[in-house]
Amino acid sequence: MRSEQQPVGGGTELGRYLRARRAQVTPQDVGLAAGGGLRRTPGLRREELATLAGISIDYYARLERGKETNPSPSVVDALARTLRLEGHEREHLRSLAVLATRTGYEPSIAARGTLRPGVSLLLDSLRPGPAYITSRTNDLLAWNPAGLRLFTGIEDWPANQRNIARYAFLHPAARELFDDWEHTLLGCIARLRALAGTDPDAPDLARLVGELLLKSPDFARLWERYDVKAHAHGQKTYHHPDVGTFTLNYQSMHVEGTPGHRLVTYYAEPATPAHDALVLLDMAAYEPSEGEAESQRRQSADVPDEASPSTSERPASGPER
Repeated sequence: MRSEQQPVGGGTELGRYLRARRAQVTPQDVGLAAGGGLRRTPGLRREELATLAGISIDYYARLERGKETNPSPSVVDALARTLRLEGHEREHLRSLAVLATRTGYEPSIAARGTLRPGVSLLLDSLRPGPAYITSRTNDLLAWNPAGLRLFTGIEDWPANQRNIARYAFLHPAARELFDDWEHTLLGCIARLRALAGTDPDAPDLARLVGELLLKSPDFARLWERYDVKAHAHGQKTYHHPDVGTFTLNYQSMHVEGTPGHRLVTYYAEPATPAHDALVLLDMAAYEPSEGEAESQRRQSADVPDEASPSTSERPASGPER
């Protein structure tokens, strides 16, 4: 199987992004008549995009093929405008244009990184609201009780496999948990795609993307769209098997001074059904699963009762790694 980092046709990440976004803009979107006959190309043709952006067709073709790697800021802005890019999408195009001009580029050596002292205290202070820390590729690094329990069944996975994108695409409970599952998938894709554009050969990214391309047809389908519009705040509705249906506000923010770590926290107005659900979710984290209960029973057979830790003595948050 070919690597997603080097698709057929080669080229640069800038060219791949332009091709993917061009395919999503129809003639009608930019005021052109669809014309008669069958269009072999989804979205705009190269010559249509070039004309609308005010550049030569040959120049644009070379941009897509990676033969031209030094577009001016005015050309980049014209392409962004014609492709109807906004916010993160426009900034991503600019970043790719800058990256394309570099020679001797070396990928970063990404690491999960060491969490700052006091992270557990910070996460606990946000209870009962779910909160967690993720790596730049969405690995779960630390959490408070509800932060882990929010994702039904993820606690049954080994700690080093707990990844929000992996959960959304591969866990059987995810489709029922998220009210808008497709929107959740797009959010996961957006963050990984943005990272792929600026650090395409990162080992941590390559491993995760390779796994999801192999295991999830939905991931493969959405990966080709090249969406990079991530949402740092908003609302999400969950259908949780333990505490029912509730809608939460959420906020995502970078943790300064760390290798791409993000803090994600959820909240609800006090004295509302959603807040009551958070309290229940926080409390439910102390009820051991069947696997945990079996482990405790085995331990109690070998350890005197007075030496066995009680439920209330268990750490409130996940391990810091």
